[in-house]
Amino acid sequence: MSYHPERPMIVQGDHTLLLETHNPRFHEARDAISPFAELEKSPEHIHSYRINPLSLWNAAAAGYTLEAAEAALHNHSKYTIPPNVLEEMRRTFSRYGLLVLTKENEETLRLSIDDAFIAAQVAKEKTLADLLQEQLDEDVFLINQANRGKLKHALIKLGLPVDDQAGFDDGAQFKLNLRSHTSSDGHAFALREYQQEAVDSFVASGSHGVVVLACGAGKTLVGMATMARIGMNTLIITPNTAAAHQWQAELRDKTDIDTAQMGEYTGARKDIQPVTIATYQMLTYRPDKDGDMSNIALITQHEWGLIIFDEVHVLPAPVFRAVSEIQARRRLGLTATLIREDGLERDVFSLIGPKRYDLPWRELEQSGHIAKAHCIEIRVPMSKDDHFAHATAEDKHKAYRIGAENSVKDHVAEALIEKHAGQGTLVIGQYIKQLQRIAEHLGAPVITGRMSSKERERLYAAFRAGDLRLLVVSKVANYAIDLPDASIAIQISGSFGSRQEEAQRLGRILRPKGGPAYFYTLVSDHSEELKFASNRQRFLAEQGYDYMIEDWGG
Repeated sequence: MSYHPERPMIVQGDHTLLLETHNPRFHEARDAISPFAELEKSPEHIHSYRINPLSLWNAAAAGYTLEAAEAALHNHSKYTIPPNVLEEMRRTFSRYGLLVLTKENEETLRLSIDDAFIAAQVAKEKTLADLLQEQLDEDVFLINQANRGKLKHALIKLGLPVDDQAGFDDGAQFKLNLRSHTSSDGHAFALREYQQEAVDSFVASGSHGVVVLACGAGKTLVGMATMARIGMNTLIITPNTAAAHQWQAELRDKTDIDTAQMGEYTGARKDIQPVTIATYQMLTYRPDKDGDMSNIALITQHEWGLIIFDEVHVLPAPVFRAVSEIQARRRLGLTATLIREDGLERDVFSLIGPKRYDLPWRELEQSGHIAKAHCIEIRVPMSKDDHFAHATAEDKHKAYRIGAENSVKDHVAEALIEKHAGQGTLVIGQYIKQLQRIAEHLGAPVITGRMSSKERERLYAAFRAGDLRLLVVSKVANYAIDLPDASIAIQISGSFGSRQEEAQRLGRILRPKGGPAYFYTLVSDHSEELKFASNRQRFLAEQGYDYMIEDWGG
């Protein structure tokens, strides 16, 4: 067995990759394996990655080759790579592209399978029986167009990815052009090179799939440029009304769209136009608990040429089901992270499409397209009363909340705000009473889901204008809120260490401002909160950030 002590990685037979963080070649190795391996754990000294089918299929769909993956392992591994790992990688990589969907006629699709054993498996698989219309040959099946999404979803559960080349139905033509100068201030405007690459990759691969870019890197611009390229009626679905209004503002500012041709489908308005912007909440709204989601028909019963799923990683299950019915529509997912805490990444893969473009956050930071961020976890002591209540809590959830709402955090946040006086600062938390308490303590406005959209957007506008330098915000600010002047975020509580949430909250401060950004997380020491801190570290380490831990001594 060969041995290269200067290299930072150990490849193990269970498909895990162990990476030494203090090795001089750590960053080089991490960047080499990130396209095809998923980060699992990131403690101080050793980070562990895992090679799994979905990570390899996403890499293959994005144009990454088996040869490049094998070279990354060979170039950075201390020891000889276990043969079973290489063999399984080859088998998994080769599976992408074996099952291909093409169009037979207007009502029927053809599933061709370039592997006799897989074809035999598909033919006898009971879960597929109702989805296969006819078997033309040993390796060719006909399916009804209506079962396109259901079939792909069923096959991915069996470990069989489908390369969907069946094409799309065109929506009504709608021409939209990007401006050369913004309408708001007349500044020259053009896509950045990576934004153009993202659009080109999406269109060249068949116009269905996901673009992954950091918050602040211009995913909205990628969406608008894709709309201009496709040139058809478009539905844009966003996480909330504020995000919908931001899309409207960006479209007015950077495209030549006629405002009369831009519709809004939210709680405030239900106006369908060639470009319509809706929210996930509105589409899944039920008038009563057992009622129908009548608004979901906006997806299924209109002939859109393109549907854009903003923040696709938060796609609700009912929208997944609707997307299963509209596989003949072009679909673009935009996100800062494909991580889903419910593990449904494979549903995004099969129903929206594979990852088509991904640019590491650190590359964007190094090029100056997003701000350099310092991520700091501060361990905060609890008062005697809180410590006793935490120790005697009935269950772990109550204990977690006691730690999360630790009142000592109010004073720590105040000290951090004074340290960064004059800078745009967001105090972000999970629990409304805690937010109201700290907002009163700091003398700052608090934004929650209970606030009207009009008032919420008034406060956001005041922050953007520099009239407000401090906002206390709930999880409603996690998604798609553009606050370009924010450079300090103080996270006082969160959703049990959700990596998805961490990505969004960090993203609030990443727009370049000429100086560094600071992302503080306040965690109660010796509490249930600590058990979830590793999730946050995992996400930030995956993006290449150093994660510092400090004890509060103030």
